[in-house]
Amino acid sequence: MTDTTATEETKLHNVPIDDDNDAEESDDGAPEIAAADGEAKKKKKKKKPKKKKKVDQGDPPRTGLSKVYPGGKYPVGEIQEYKDDNGWRTTSEEKRYLEKLAMEDPDLTYENIRRGAEVHRLVRKYARKFIRPGMTMTDIANGIEDGVRALVEENGLEAGIGFPTGLSLNNCAAHYTPNAGDTIVLQKEDVLKVDIGVHVRGRILDSAFTLNFEPTYDKLLEAVKAATNSGIQEAGIDARLGEIAGAIQETMESYEVEVGGKVYPVKAIENLSGHSIELYKIHGKKSVLLVKNDDQTKMEEGEYFAIETFGSTGRGRVVESGDVSHYAKIYDASQASSLRLQTARSLLRTITKNFGSLPFCRRYLDRVGESKYLLALNHLVAQGIVQDYPPLCDARGSMTAQFEHTIVLRPTVKEVVSRGDDY
Repeated sequence: MTDTTATEETKLHNVPIDDDNDAEESDDGAPEIAAADGEAKKKKKKKKPKKKKKVDQGDPPRTGLSKVYPGGKYPVGEIQEYKDDNGWRTTSEEKRYLEKLAMEDPDLTYENIRRGAEVHRLVRKYARKFIRPGMTMTDIANGIEDGVRALVEENGLEAGIGFPTGLSLNNCAAHYTPNAGDTIVLQKEDVLKVDIGVHVRGRILDSAFTLNFEPTYDKLLEAVKAATNSGIQEAGIDARLGEIAGAIQETMESYEVEVGGKVYPVKAIENLSGHSIELYKIHGKKSVLLVKNDDQTKMEEGEYFAIETFGSTGRGRVVESGDVSHYAKIYDASQASSLRLQTARSLLRTITKNFGSLPFCRRYLDRVGESKYLLALNHLVAQGIVQDYPPLCDARGSMTAQFEHTIVLRPTVKEVVSRGDDY
């Protein structure tokens, strides 16, 4: 959600799977002891444990991941070693010990974000197959969100959707998801941004990709994907945010798109950015802009970032436009106790119970049984308790694209947790 060229050292680590022990042992595991008369005692052969039948995902995928990974160990993302002055971290015993401690803490363990990442990979693989021109935005959103809820085994604020599924079209870059009654139908000429969020224990996996259905804007998608990978490559402990932005812009703006015989430069959208991610808080305190700037803020050990980039054939700047669908309770809102409208107080209780500080949309309020809530919702926005996030659009007639990954700055290495075979 808004606010691969990997290095040669890039490695993809897989989760090790223990092989069955084929060696025969006595019941107590001790070696055979010879009898006094020289004859070996008969030993009972230990029965091999029956191999568990592999759980396969259906089509669409709907089997909860705890059934597929009963041990709670999920696939590791793409591993990129730190560069230059931080290269020592890869082999540091001290840093490895810190990671071991993190893995033993249920709130800090990387398994939470890896579980969300595996959900994301499965859902987006199916989404790429089922999303086709002629579908309504509502059907697309429901297909994606039903998959997320089933695979992550939605459970209140313990696990579920991280934010409303973004399905922004064409010149709209971000923050559109269909409201109830939306009748927009996907067209063959459209460029569709698909932004999916998954959370486990408040650890939010934020990753996005762009789909097109005819080749006119292939170069636009290529530019944005390359720019995102440049940002990932430059990111790391002690990396300065302004310099990462410069690398993103340089890559993005080295591309151009030819449409109907006219050439358009690809522009990085200057007022959109990637961002740090905190527990139950999709937009942390740090922003990774898409154009070079003087921000000397450094990335730090242990931080989570959404490295996302947006490119446009238009002016390279977005404005708020259209009906609002995205909302979130402000993390430290203090005005709640002063609300006078009973309907607003009631709605706030619903929001707090079901979403906490996670973003939500009107469809989600409909789903939990709320109705006739717009007046109360607008009152919460006006009182500074809930933030609204209108769609963000470039000039009409332009096209925008988005690619995004979540990375973890582990003490020893950088892990691109949402990396997959597709992007």
